[in-house]
Amino acid sequence: MSPRNRRDQPASELRPLEFGRWAWRQLTSMRTALLLLLLLAVAAVPGSFIPQRGVDARAVQAYYLDHPKLAPILEDLGAFSVFSSVWFSAIYLLLMISLVGCILPRTKVYAQALRARPPKAPRNFGRLPASDRFETDASVAEVLAAGRRVLGRARVDVVEDADGGELRAEKGYLREFGNLVFHICIVVALVGVALGALLGYRGNVIVVEGDGFSNTLSQYDEFSAGAMFDPETDLEPWSLDLGDVLTRFYVEGTNRGAPKLFRATGGYTEGGRDRGDFSIEVNHPLSVGSEDVFLVGQGYAPVLRVTDSAGDVVFDGAVPFLPTDSTYTSTGVVQVPDSDGTQLGFQGFFLPTAYSPDPSKPSVSVFPGALNPRIGMNLWTGDLGLDEGISKSVYSLDTTKMTQVKDGDGNFRIDIGPGESQALPGGGKIEFVELKQFARFQIGHTPVPWVPLSGVGLGILGLTLSLLVRPRRTWIRARRDGSRTVVEVAALDRVPRDDLPADIDDLLSRLRADLGDAPEKELS
Repeated sequence: MSPRNRRDQPASELRPLEFGRWAWRQLTSMRTALLLLLLLAVAAVPGSFIPQRGVDARAVQAYYLDHPKLAPILEDLGAFSVFSSVWFSAIYLLLMISLVGCILPRTKVYAQALRARPPKAPRNFGRLPASDRFETDASVAEVLAAGRRVLGRARVDVVEDADGGELRAEKGYLREFGNLVFHICIVVALVGVALGALLGYRGNVIVVEGDGFSNTLSQYDEFSAGAMFDPETDLEPWSLDLGDVLTRFYVEGTNRGAPKLFRATGGYTEGGRDRGDFSIEVNHPLSVGSEDVFLVGQGYAPVLRVTDSAGDVVFDGAVPFLPTDSTYTSTGVVQVPDSDGTQLGFQGFFLPTAYSPDPSKPSVSVFPGALNPRIGMNLWTGDLGLDEGISKSVYSLDTTKMTQVKDGDGNFRIDIGPGESQALPGGGKIEFVELKQFARFQIGHTPVPWVPLSGVGLGILGLTLSLLVRPRRTWIRARRDGSRTVVEVAALDRVPRDDLPADIDDLLSRLRADLGDAPEKELS
């Protein structure tokens, strides 16, 4: 068959083993590793602006209410749990495999380079990027000895023969070492983050002033843990009592209404022993054992009391109302499972600073501070769904089996402030006893935090080495020509740089100074 006919034939298919080798080479190339690292960074972007169920489940519920059509699509894509989704985990694992596949062969090559000696000098120095020559009265041995001293800590080999001698030097081995350290540290950081996700947990809880919290699973409002964390046995025994929540807001200027100070204070115990008082502010958590308690939110919890027609108290407690906007307009519900044999559900709003320019229109909150607190609620009767054995949220009211109570003017509406009460249809009343605040804590346990931290720190050091160290090969060749010694010097940067000719001039100056030989222009 002629060469032309062979070229026209299609290439043969790769066998499974050959295809596997080809795929492995593609996966473990540095280009693929960089692409996967970029892809991982891009994949993490949705987790920064889309609420994550493991961080704030209530924000995810609010997103469903605000975007009823888009939210189910994002749910199918795993956008509400980005960092535990299948596609993010796949990128994560592929990146680790790619990095390990890059590091191992490069480490082998680097080990061989450490054992290798500097290469032989090229025959023609003129073809190198920078070279020069001079003549001296010093002997070949003196020139080579001076070259060894001038080149300092570079790896040097000296070869002499009857015609002269040659000095071969190489330096800059720390550049590749820093490069390897950088890539190894990326793997270390990825492993540390993975260990934190597998062995750690994160939970959220709302605690009202005067109430407490014990670090048990049943006390959490929201809880998510890694696959290797057992909340029944791994939660550390501690508790806290919330004494006071201090809030301050800017009252004037462009920042009016913006938070100025959030602080939660109280006392805590660890392992049954009193550990004293605590003061938690934003970005200043309380550390209890290996767990951290962060203050991530604050709101109002009006104390409400409901009595039935016989005057019996059927509900008495603080009800957290969850903020929905910057003025702390908050939503909340009260569920009364038994009032004269009827189940009641109250649903409505809390306004910290209620204001209405038009009495015929509903009030709105104009400031997040509690300057004129008011509660507006609707009343429902029917089945709260508490007897179905299914867990129900205390922050929402399921009205599918309930009927809204009406009066002569339409829907019955409650509007009360602190110290006020309002009669209920059919007897009984609801009272706004006092106003308390609540703190929303996020409690988390991140094991071995020093692993990713060390990886990042050492990785930056390795990257610095790889950027600053110059790998360079230098040759000095000396031969006798009559009564004088002809010296040729050349250098080659393994990473191209513009300052090589200037460095050669500097090397020549130091070499001639070591020989005690002044340049010819200085002798004239």
